[in-house]
Amino acid sequence: MIRRNSALLAAVAAGTLLLSACGGGSDDADTGSDATPGSEAGGLNLVTPGSLTVCSDVPYPPFEFEEDGEYTGFDLDLMREIATGMELEFTVQDVGFDGLQSGVAFGAGTCDVGASAMTITEERQQSLTFSDPYYDSLQSLLVPEGSDISSIEDLGGMRVGVQQGTTGENYAGENAPEDAEIVSFPSDGEMYASIQAGGVDALLQDLPVNIGHTEDGAFTIAEEYETDEQYGFAMSQDGTEELVAAVNEQLAALRDSGRYQEIYDSYFAE
Repeated sequence: MIRRNSALLAAVAAGTLLLSACGGGSDDADTGSDATPGSEAGGLNLVTPGSLTVCSDVPYPPFEFEEDGEYTGFDLDLMREIATGMELEFTVQDVGFDGLQSGVAFGAGTCDVGASAMTITEERQQSLTFSDPYYDSLQSLLVPEGSDISSIEDLGGMRVGVQQGTTGENYAGENAPEDAEIVSFPSDGEMYASIQAGGVDALLQDLPVNIGHTEDGAFTIAEEYETDEQYGFAMSQDGTEELVAAVNEQLAALRDSGRYQEIYDSYFAE
């Protein structure tokens, strides 16, 4: 998006939830000379010793959603593997996207890492540090099946839904006709409910998320936009040098082992 700057799976979750998955970490710092990047001696400055606390705006399938009492999705499956490689427990906290992309959630000491389909931008890099990119994204325009809207130029006099604080919102503002009404929503859930009810005429957001809304045949992708966006895992700018290095190390290991591709294919192979 800019978020997401914003799936091939669909799930709906509500409320704020805190879930943990086993990762083999320890609350005790290892002060030995052979300390690994995942140890407290590594200077990771974690919110909770022995656990990697990952904040995400759920749901945003296929990147993050709740299924059978567990948080999952492309972003969170990657982060779970990263936490395991760092020998840490894995904890997910559901927070609003705007608080993540602005850095407020990190300033409040809520998160170690933000994993929420967040596009790396120069503006965000003024308040956040990002991992190496892990996903290349496209924006897209979702419309009802049979709609006369075939491109962004057709939105004159129309209402287009976007998620606030995202690159999709920015793209709509920069490229939609001047007389188009851009309606911002807190999350994809509210956006999708609005287009279903006829409250807006189109949705502009990340392609995989819009694809998830086409599965019942009521909506279709009218247009895709190459925006050269890349997602990164976000971290605070203060005292996170070793955490960023450890996340990047594990991300590279997942690519080298083929595990990254396995996770990618499970969500995007089609």
